Amino acid sequence: MSSLNLTTWVISILLISHNLFILSTSKSDLALSRKKTLMREQVIKMFYHAYDNYMRYAFPHDELKPITKTFTDSLSELGNLNLEHLPRNYNGSALTLIESLSSLVVLGNYTEFEKAVLWLSENLTFDVDARVNLFECNIRVLGGLVSAHMLATDSRNRFFQGTYKNGLLILAEDLGQRFLQAFDTPTGLPYAWINLKYGVMENETTETSTSGCGSLILEMGALSRLTGDSRYESAALRALRVLWNMRSSLNLLGSTLDVANGEWIGYSTGIGAGVDSFYEYLIKAYVLFGKEEYWRMFQSAYLAVQRYFRHGPWYHDADMRTGRATYWQLTSLQAFWPGLQVLLGDIPAANSSHRKFFHVWETFGVLPERYLLDHQTLHPTEKYYPLRPELAESTFYLYQATKDPWYLEVGQSIVKSLNLYTKVEGGFASIRDVTSMQLEDHQHSFFLSETCKYLYLLYDDSFLFGRNYIFTTEGHPLPVLSDWHDRLPNAYIMTNHTHIERPNRARRTSALSSQVCPVTTLNSDGGGPQMVESACHVPDAHGDHRCFSDDDCGVDATTCRRRSCSMAGYCGLWLLI
Repeated sequence: MSSLNLTTWVISILLISHNLFILSTSKSDLALSRKKTLMREQVIKMFYHAYDNYMRYAFPHDELKPITKTFTDSLSELGNLNLEHLPRNYNGSALTLIESLSSLVVLGNYTEFEKAVLWLSENLTFDVDARVNLFECNIRVLGGLVSAHMLATDSRNRFFQGTYKNGLLILAEDLGQRFLQAFDTPTGLPYAWINLKYGVMENETTETSTSGCGSLILEMGALSRLTGDSRYESAALRALRVLWNMRSSLNLLGSTLDVANGEWIGYSTGIGAGVDSFYEYLIKAYVLFGKEEYWRMFQSAYLAVQRYFRHGPWYHDADMRTGRATYWQLTSLQAFWPGLQVLLGDIPAANSSHRKFFHVWETFGVLPERYLLDHQTLHPTEKYYPLRPELAESTFYLYQATKDPWYLEVGQSIVKSLNLYTKVEGGFASIRDVTSMQLEDHQHSFFLSETCKYLYLLYDDSFLFGRNYIFTTEGHPLPVLSDWHDRLPNAYIMTNHTHIERPNRARRTSALSSQVCPVTTLNSDGGGPQMVESACHVPDAHGDHRCFSDDDCGVDATTCRRRSCSMAGYCGLWLLI
């Protein structure tokens, strides 16, 4: 064969291979697009099955009882495990409608959104004799109102055409003023409970949770920025600072405390119930407000979590004073953690934990409230699944970060389980026992504000195009605005970022998202080498990496895995070899 013929033959083969690759890729993309469209339609049907039944059988009460097709005025019951001091004449605050506002916008139903906003503006009042949980009322009601107000006034949405008169913001400010009474304590830490009409009741309990004190800054901070009244953000920030100053020498915080004397009550802590949104709001407040103080708190707290709670892909509870493990358990609320790690840029660690959570979901069909890792069995009493959104939330974040179609399969499994096990004629019911799939007559408002929203965004993220939002712990989007950010001097260099110069522009990149080891230096243009600190890194106890036990070894910066002590007495990733 001549060299000319050989060249022609090779070129022909390459062209055919290239065309086959393009054809295969286009077919794959088409199949993926069709799957997204199909799943999007399924999630839309789920949302409206829940929403329409609420509006038909429960509105304007708080939540739907889908099995009996009735309602429950549950705002005073949220966080109230013993159902104490329930109001007698409270008739609801349209809680589920408030929670659904931003979801209606995400799904593109502007007509229903406008109707809901106008109804709430004209009819809702908080001058009611009802004792409510400050944390729950903040994330559900205040957060829902503030978020919806910002969506309603966004010029890009073109809602209302002049008919909206800031009714939601007026309601939010009224509610925020009622909240302020809860902060009138010797420490500045707020009471967990407040009566919307009369304020803090006589002989009110002074016990609260870490989340209850440390998860108010997004909603109350946004309210201050919108109204120009700094009292709301100042109260929430003061409480957060007091709480942070109560941390142990290990940078760990307990789970419950006394707001009167500032002493810890519960020393066992983790990333689950009672503490979870504290970590979440530190990093999200940093993104929303740009205050370096939030990042410093979060970085220290995250390092402590990685060092004392993490065991492979799992996170156990530990004593805040010693760091020693207390409870080896998975709780469904912990499933938010991979989503938080995506915001940080710690994708490998997020993926590792997410896969374990999904494995438990597949084992039981849904995610049980509590699973005992040391016994590989369900908790004897907490076998329920109340339609929680955390696994769907983390799945959405991981797909956004990786575009790995496997996460679409996870979402499909979640949708299938919800329709198979929880859908009833009158809505979606909670599961009382995951072993028998016995149902409970309750459709929680967060099913509409979070579960359906994150599943929808997994398959259709057009709501996010060209925009930047932070989602609150209740799934309410708050736009990230430059006007809300602290103004820093041009020479200021953040301790957790590398400033990489490019022609005509500067770009900040996270050291962790770049997977840069702290012992590596980066060359900056004219500034010389610069040390980079990765957020998951925990240094070994000794600079020469010598060790006597695993306790002397830290967390690897590039893999975020715990290092161990070898028989020769050196720290390393020996378990991976």
